[in-house]
Amino acid sequence: MHSALIFLIQLDDYMLPCVSKKYLGIDCFGCGLQRSLSLITQGEFIEAFKMYPAIYTLILFFALVGINIFYKFRNSQKLINFLGITTVIIIIINFFVKKLY
Repeated sequence: MHSALIFLIQLDDYMLPCVSKKYLGIDCFGCGLQRSLSLITQGEFIEAFKMYPAIYTLILFFALVGINIFYKFRNSQKLINFLGITTVIIIIINFFVKKLY
């Protein structure tokens, strides 16, 4: 458990580089996701949102998908679809907003 905690604290040391940004010089739709997750582990929730605005809908989406595998509840598919579409819209808007700045 102790080594897992150290890994989360030093997550920045293990981040993968963005191939698109490295070789083409342009951000991809996922740029900022890893840093956002790292910021969440450090308790920087507002900064995590600023880094990657879709982070919280993405976490909710994957949590619901995971829960839905083991426990089916009423309207789960509608909620999963809604969160998926909302997350994709936020990611696309964020991508184009980054282009403007």
